[in-house]
Amino acid sequence: MSTSTSTGSSPVALRRPHATRTAILKALGYTALVVFALLYLFPFVIQVGTSFKTDADATGNPLNPIPETFTTAAYQSLFQQDLPLWFRNSVIVSVFVTAGRVFFDSLAGYALARLKFRGRGAVTIAIVATMAVPGVVLLIPKFLIIKQFGIYDTYTGMIVPLLADAAGVFIMKNFFEGIPVSLEEAAKLDGAGVFRTFWSVVLPIAKPALITITIIAFQSSWNELPHFLVSRQSPETNTLTTGIAGLLTGALGSGNRYPLKLAAAVIMTIPIALMFFAFQRHIISGSTEGAVKE
Repeated sequence: MSTSTSTGSSPVALRRPHATRTAILKALGYTALVVFALLYLFPFVIQVGTSFKTDADATGNPLNPIPETFTTAAYQSLFQQDLPLWFRNSVIVSVFVTAGRVFFDSLAGYALARLKFRGRGAVTIAIVATMAVPGVVLLIPKFLIIKQFGIYDTYTGMIVPLLADAAGVFIMKNFFEGIPVSLEEAAKLDGAGVFRTFWSVVLPIAKPALITITIIAFQSSWNELPHFLVSRQSPETNTLTTGIAGLLTGALGSGNRYPLKLAAAVIMTIPIALMFFAFQRHIISGSTEGAVKE
């Protein structure tokens, strides 16, 4: 007697169409991501390629990133100026501003998140409201205050007004509010004061938020232009932003001068790009590094 075969489909056969459909959707998703990534990177590729072009080539073929004649004339023109001095000033200002913001923003954020004092809610609302004020509105008051304190055209006048910002305080406040209070209570039982608890217990846990503040502070201070226009005047205190802005609007700025302008943009982009790649691992894993369970 012959045995009858089962008419039903096997589990493996049923899984094959589903697996094929999943693979196709995944391939389409990765393809879309690659396309969007290329579209996002294309302007940067044009920027780098155009910086090595001649003026005529850059004007005639603005969307072609490959130079017809490779030349470093734009970079040579920049380095014939006071570019090393501008770079040094930008580094000095950015380092001090970044360190100040990390320290003062974290202190203020911790105070608003943990300390109980009258008017804490009003202070928080005022800080959030400050974030909605356009920066250009504050330029004239900044100039008047800097002149009144006698720190105009000095490193102090360029750095001190940027040492804290509302966005950084708000970020740190929200992060500290997510840390269990029990950790701080244990430190207080061991005799630690408020600042010792903040410095030795809470701050190490806030590493993801501190890295975020560091990147934002360095990037914003490195690219800052309006504040430096009203806080300084002499060529000796020029930063990269003010120096290159003056350069491109002066004699070297006549005509299109696309290679010169984009070469300046490339030089200004390098430190920000290096900083991003240095902290990339911490940015990606930041959401889990700071996780604390009760």
